[in-house]
Amino acid sequence: MKILLLHDFYQQAGGEDTVVEQEKNLLESNNNQVRLLTRNNDSIVTSWNRANAALTAIYSPHSKAIVAAEINSFRPDIVHVHNFFPLFSPSVYYACRQAGVPVVQTLHNFRLVCPSALLFRNGKPCELCLDKAVPWPGVLHACYRENRVASAVIASMIGVHHFCGTWHSAVNAYITMTQFSREKLIAGGLPPDRLFLKPNFVFPDPGKRSAENTGYALFVGRLSPEKGIRTLLSAWDGLAVRRNLKIIGTGPLEGVVRPACTSSSGIEFLGPQPPASVINFMKAANFLVFPSECYEGFPRVIVEAFAKGLPVLASQLGSMAELLGDQHTGRLFRPGDAQDLAEKIEWMFTHPVQVEQMSEAARQEFEAKYTAERNYEMLMKIYQHASHNARTRPRSGRGRAGQELGTATLSEIPEKIGDQVPI
Repeated sequence: MKILLLHDFYQQAGGEDTVVEQEKNLLESNNNQVRLLTRNNDSIVTSWNRANAALTAIYSPHSKAIVAAEINSFRPDIVHVHNFFPLFSPSVYYACRQAGVPVVQTLHNFRLVCPSALLFRNGKPCELCLDKAVPWPGVLHACYRENRVASAVIASMIGVHHFCGTWHSAVNAYITMTQFSREKLIAGGLPPDRLFLKPNFVFPDPGKRSAENTGYALFVGRLSPEKGIRTLLSAWDGLAVRRNLKIIGTGPLEGVVRPACTSSSGIEFLGPQPPASVINFMKAANFLVFPSECYEGFPRVIVEAFAKGLPVLASQLGSMAELLGDQHTGRLFRPGDAQDLAEKIEWMFTHPVQVEQMSEAARQEFEAKYTAERNYEMLMKIYQHASHNARTRPRSGRGRAGQELGTATLSEIPEKIGDQVPI
């Protein structure tokens, strides 16, 4: 099979970028021909570039032309989109439609229903925009980077493509990674019959660690408010006995983390680390701590921990609550509750027999659900569904507001649609 992957790389590399690379490697290792077409947000540096990106985020004729040319050159059987925001834009779907190529969209976050993409505001989950055709509460609360103008751009993108029927008729299959996320996206108006479950995976398999550990907990992730780093630091400060914690990552709260790293606190800040180093730190850790206070899409680091047989202590929220069984593959604590987290941290350090049982269960969970082999089977089935949907798609699409849009309208969104939206 010939697969064209599309991905707009973020300015700060994250889990999505890693997933794209791993999925490409997985497809190629199974004798598929894969081409990766990318854009990079590093190009958005000047005020002019940011203004232009705002306009093209809604509909980019330039990106549509690039993708159309790539399709004409490569002749793919499937186009698989990972991140289209902001430089590709949903216009790429229409390049595929006009070429008669099925489209699959992986939903790594909640971008199609929420301006912030996180369903998160003021330190807690927020669902105000889920039942809105145009997510105006996200503009009112400046949910994207605390900027109303930027939030209005994304809300316009969501609303315009809702009313044009894009989300219902221009994408043949969506991939969502947890049942929790799937339910939220359905509540946000996406078509249930096109939302397929496929989790993240680890490739190649790093292998289970030995039973030995060196007595520390491990945090791996972006140092930002929604990841619960302040709650973790507060919990650590409240421990009755000094325990060791290693923190891997970077982000806007690095200035909060660094002062907390003292010999008396037992916290060591390691900064960003390459994937191989993260795996090595997992080998010797007692457990991974994942205190996120947002729903999350699918925390890849949890699956990496499972692959190593590393138990996880995580928030009882969103996808974390779905992925973990309390006292099975780890423990769950009340999100944002530093005292409850501190109690669970102490439990993880003082119950070695139970933690070792969790270690075995975590590795078994990985082998049952998150191997590359299992993931490839699921991906191929989704591609088959997308191809079937493309062949049998209706002649008209119905948006959530109930309007009918003919095929000609769906394939001919105005090339200057960005000029029609107040920015």
